[in-house]
Amino acid sequence: MSTFPDPRRRPWRTILFCPGSRPDRFGKALAVGADAVCLDLEDGVAPARREEARQAVAAWLRERDPGETGTELVLRVNAPGSPDGELDLALIRSLPRPCRPRALMVPKVDGPEALLLLLAALGVREGGEVGGDGDRHEGGDGPGGPWLLPLVETARGLHRVESLALAGLPLAGLVFGGMDLAAELGARFEWEPLLFARSRIVHAAALAGVGAIDVPWAPLDDPEGLTSETTRAARMGFQGKLAIHPAQVPVIHAALAPAPAEIESARRILRAAAASAEGVQVVDGRMVDRPLVLGAERVLARAGEAP
Repeated sequence: MSTFPDPRRRPWRTILFCPGSRPDRFGKALAVGADAVCLDLEDGVAPARREEARQAVAAWLRERDPGETGTELVLRVNAPGSPDGELDLALIRSLPRPCRPRALMVPKVDGPEALLLLLAALGVREGGEVGGDGDRHEGGDGPGGPWLLPLVETARGLHRVESLALAGLPLAGLVFGGMDLAAELGARFEWEPLLFARSRIVHAAALAGVGAIDVPWAPLDDPEGLTSETTRAARMGFQGKLAIHPAQVPVIHAALAPAPAEIESARRILRAAAASAEGVQVVDGRMVDRPLVLGAERVLARAGEAP
């Protein structure tokens, strides 16, 4: 079993994409410092090279030491039911369980049905059992199968995102696929046209008890723009952001990190809450109540401290 933390308790701040057709970059990507690296078999690989990418990913997964880094490993498969998606699942089934990726990122998810079929194809029964050995689903690399990272990137997927969140699936997070959604809606890929969609993702992620992960920042040479968008997304409730270049990872981490004054205020709030049996507590001019305590716990979680 992996010793990595449950992603529902400590959501991933960054998931760095790496094309599955570039095995020379896999090790380098893992060394960047992202919370997770996603080997991409979908949009990051030309259709004509996807079989080559599958073989490269399979060979690398069989040879690697699963515990050699502190970075989680994710595999983005092609859409469930598509020819490439079926071949991707066959690849996963061919791997010994210790070699399999910790999580699967699944594109074009329009509801829970596609993910239930995917788990069934991997031998995980609805309700959490694995065919053949009776083990319960645990998520991650345990006997029950992988964590799932559904990409909400279609109008139908956004419409049904709450049903996806409440389906009891082993979700590691909900991922906003804003580029594809904007194209389907005929909207500009900008903040204001996608504000409603972002709000729906954050709400659904809260229902599921998982982190919301924002769409990548497309420009590779604009760290100021990346910082601004990441900060705005964090204020909405997003806890992570996809990255398409290694240089984006430290920028995202810095933008998501709480300020020292915010951390100290959170510590004072939790100390006051622990002493609340002595009467009503006030910190920084605010009465210490349950919402304030929850906010303080989240601040310390973002800072990497146990609340």
